[in-house]
Amino acid sequence: MTERLRHLPTTLGITGVVLVVSVVIAALAGGVTPALGAAAGVGLVLVSHLVSNLVVAWVDMVARHMLLPVVLMTYAVKFAAFGMVMFRVNQAQWPGLFALGVTVIAATIAWISAQLYWILHAKIYYVDV
Repeated sequence: MTERLRHLPTTLGITGVVLVVSVVIAALAGGVTPALGAAAGVGLVLVSHLVSNLVVAWVDMVARHMLLPVVLMTYAVKFAAFGMVMFRVNQAQWPGLFALGVTVIAATIAWISAQLYWILHAKIYYVDV
């Protein structure tokens, strides 16, 4: 399974950078609550992508023919849960919600960019570039 997750150090590293930068910017711009919102946003992206990567790697290893339905179900459950959490946070009118939302977008773009960079520069034995 570790062979299928070789990209994680790159993506986790860039996520750590986004965490530090976003928390510092949010703290300077608005204080502790936005900084907590920024940290929560990066945390949501981190958990989301880790769950997706682990599910894809495990299903690919165990039952490749079930990859599409299992991954689609994982995404559906994951985004339904995130939707419910965001709805509750919005109902509570938490002041860190804006920072959370902005950081979710920034961390997602950073994670996907890091993964793309890794794919384009990795030596993958079954891909001839």
